[in-house]
Amino acid sequence: MKIGVNTFLTDEGINGTVLGPALEERGFESLFLAEHSHIPASRESAYPGGGDLPRVYFRTLDPFVVLGAIAAVTDRLVLGTGVTLLIQRDLIHTAKEVATLDQISGGRVVFGVGVGWNREEMADHGTDPRTRGALLDEQLEAIVRIWTEDLAEYHGKFVDFDPIYAWPKPHRQPHPPIFIGGGEVAARRAIRHGVGWIPNGVADAAAVPAQLAEFTATGLPVTVTPAPADPAVLDAYAEAGVERVTLKLETRPEADSLRDLDELAKLVERYRD
Repeated sequence: MKIGVNTFLTDEGINGTVLGPALEERGFESLFLAEHSHIPASRESAYPGGGDLPRVYFRTLDPFVVLGAIAAVTDRLVLGTGVTLLIQRDLIHTAKEVATLDQISGGRVVFGVGVGWNREEMADHGTDPRTRGALLDEQLEAIVRIWTEDLAEYHGKFVDFDPIYAWPKPHRQPHPPIFIGGGEVAARRAIRHGVGWIPNGVADAAAVPAQLAEFTATGLPVTVTPAPADPAVLDAYAEAGVERVTLKLETRPEADSLRDLDELAKLVERYRD
């Protein structure tokens, strides 16, 4: 099982160009970054974690810009989004951003996507929260066409464009791995699209088989983000055939983050091939 890190990179924490090499040096396989374009000043959507919305949500860096910078200072680190809020993005621009990152990194991209939870945020982008799942379905179909066809077109209810030429194509063929983040609805969507799933980790090792049973039976990959830094839970995920787990790195200044990484890295050796 591969071990990575997930975090919010902000203007107040460790710089990505420091974090990336530090992860490689400590044996981590991947880095997955969260995304929020903005936080509406007046919002009604409850934070899924409960309580006040953490400060990092307000200050998140653009994942593709910072992953591009990290790609330039690393050689092996897998560069993931956990997750891109695709329903808030222009599809054609995003297809180019992901393909460009995959090109400059030599095929190290994992494209995690999701529908998000902040209804006010998505509404500011012109996305109707009531149809965000149907929109994501069409976006996923369309983006694969853009990546894999020289002359791509798509005609759906929410995504509609006539034949286009769009390069670069991704370095990895046929395209970077796609994972859909979320709960049971996301798992069913991933199965329909034949792609991977990103569930949140559970705290009890005994709950792992029930969480994954239906999905792992399909043979599709799972990346658990975040998983608790608990050897018993991580062992359960490894035994369940999970491809990758990521451990949460709190957003802190450089020296503190590096100390936190040293602690998390003690778990990497346990699962090294």
